[in-house]
Amino acid sequence: MRPSAQVAVVVPTPAHSELHGPLTYTHDAPLPPGTLVRVPLGRRTVLGIVWDHAPAAPGAATLRAIDEVWSPLPPLDAGWRALVAFAARYYQRSLGEVALAALPPALRTVDAEALARRLARAPSPSGPTAHEAPPALTGDQTQALQAIESATRPVLLFGATGSGKTEVYLQAAARTLARDPLAQVLVLVPEINLTPQLLARFQARFGASVVALHSGLTPARRLRHWLAAHMGQARIVLGTRTAVWASLPRLRLIVVDEEHDPSYKSQEGARYSARDLAVVRAHHLAAAGCRVVLGSATPALETWHAAEQGRYQRIELPVRMGGAHWPALRLVDLRQQPRGTLLAPPLRAALQARLARGEQALLLLNRRGYAPVIACGDCGWKSGCPHCSAYLVYHKRERALRCHHCGHAQPVPRACPTCGNVDLAPLGRGTEQLEEHVVQALAELRRPDGGPVRVGRLDADTARGVGALEQTLAAVHRGELDVLVGTQMVAKGHDFRRITLVAAINPDGALYASDWRAPERLFALLLQAAGRAGRDAAFTAAQGAQPELWVQTSQPDHPLFAALARHDYPGFAAQQLQERRAAGMPPFAHQALLRAEARQLEVALAWLQHAAACADDLPGRPQVTLYAPVPMTLTRVAGVERAQLLLESGSRAALQALLAAWLPRLHALRRTPAGRGVLRWAIDVDPLGY
Repeated sequence: MRPSAQVAVVVPTPAHSELHGPLTYTHDAPLPPGTLVRVPLGRRTVLGIVWDHAPAAPGAATLRAIDEVWSPLPPLDAGWRALVAFAARYYQRSLGEVALAALPPALRTVDAEALARRLARAPSPSGPTAHEAPPALTGDQTQALQAIESATRPVLLFGATGSGKTEVYLQAAARTLARDPLAQVLVLVPEINLTPQLLARFQARFGASVVALHSGLTPARRLRHWLAAHMGQARIVLGTRTAVWASLPRLRLIVVDEEHDPSYKSQEGARYSARDLAVVRAHHLAAAGCRVVLGSATPALETWHAAEQGRYQRIELPVRMGGAHWPALRLVDLRQQPRGTLLAPPLRAALQARLARGEQALLLLNRRGYAPVIACGDCGWKSGCPHCSAYLVYHKRERALRCHHCGHAQPVPRACPTCGNVDLAPLGRGTEQLEEHVVQALAELRRPDGGPVRVGRLDADTARGVGALEQTLAAVHRGELDVLVGTQMVAKGHDFRRITLVAAINPDGALYASDWRAPERLFALLLQAAGRAGRDAAFTAAQGAQPELWVQTSQPDHPLFAALARHDYPGFAAQQLQERRAAGMPPFAHQALLRAEARQLEVALAWLQHAAACADDLPGRPQVTLYAPVPMTLTRVAGVERAQLLLESGSRAALQALLAAWLPRLHALRRTPAGRGVLRWAIDVDPLGY
């Protein structure tokens, strides 16, 4: 039979492709929107998604036919398609790029027959099986749960560290599933390392109806979990930012834990914010009763401002569970310590006292490796990366220099490449050096059982191996490590029960950073780190210990530390928002970046200048400020020079109108002589960093 129906199909397109909408194919019958198909595209056959409207096709006789229809798989629903369409419009990407990237990679490689076999083996949808009985809620938790159930706006759950936010999530999920036998819940966490602990708690409560979705899974397992969600077999999906794209046809509750975390903002592809898309997705499903909860002890200032304006409903959990005390702040003035001090004597004494009583400690240094750079004291040579405008980090155990941006690695030279001096010295400190120093400083100390102090490290280097992260965290929970040294990955979300002392070794870099978000991030990091101490009130009371947060700083009088001592996030947020309002910065303005990459910086800057010139007559231009193109802070990465142009406006609508009208001109500009030499370009809407 000759194909007669015209079908709109979204196909994968390259980044910033000029092909923004669906293509038209033919089939022997109309297909429901959301159906997965395989279609010819050039010389390839690719996975596509049937979309809602077929564009006009004047030469119907030249249209190509759909090769294969995945009829056993239910179509992707209207809510999912609406989310994808919104993201493509808002983040200025092609529909095909966003839609196909939102599917698990393994789905693009299977055929209809293999998919049918997978679906035949899948279990039938079933409700959650109760395992662990829920504990009694506090009064604050009960009020929070009631507010979530009756909310008509996004909910900001502003809960102190250790105040029981996770239990509120668990019981909100339980009530959602109890109301609707087919309901589904999506729980987002910012990083993969937070997934195992939270997943274990949800599985203990809800059994096998909980699945994980994140990039750390094998492709086959990721596909299996996605299919379970899509078919309704998984009732609760827990994952990182990519899980916001999960196909959940009966989604009724979305939880975004640690919503302030910058990891929710993708730095490649569509550069979307999973937190913001979670709010959009719940809005699209509001008629079906879907609610969204954003939880944090240190909310993003944009979220806090939205709650202050009444657009979000703020619910507070101000008290730590079980009567646990807030950690007291202890500041060590490094100006009063010997030059080069790594652990100041007062901190070392406090650490020794804690460990001698059988308590645990957490030391935070947000820089991995042994030292950020090695240098020659004679001629000033430093270990720069040959491909990036960054230094090679010294990793002592590997006897290697590594670039944490492009991955370049090389052995440590025996002598200075410039002058031949053999006395090369590390400059600065990393977690590897801190671990070594702590082991040496506590070598003579004994635990209550007479054994030596055990020190462990957790950062991107030690967590690289399969299961390494889980093993280290389990060792802390079992009491097999006394001191944990780590980067920011240990500072948030973990429920360590015997840690009573947390120390930030040298966080001052954020106080001098050019990034205007640095104070917000530092305050959040330190308050989250402090929250790891004293979580078990009974253990702390039995030890007769007051939990403490120690901060070694050269700026003890900085206002940030005064707010931190009071655990006063509202006061800190008010001060920061006042400064941002005066400066016209987000959330009081809206921003976008146009970035360009080339082998020569001058080429990238020139193309951005041409791009700015061709925006002069666009819609919204009078309300949008275009700043001069500048090199990025980290200008060269992997041999590629990078520059950017900032756009800013008090009107989000004006900025979006300009970007949408600008996009075709940018594509055309890329093909002109001005675009010769430009390797890549990208638009970043609502950027988090410059």
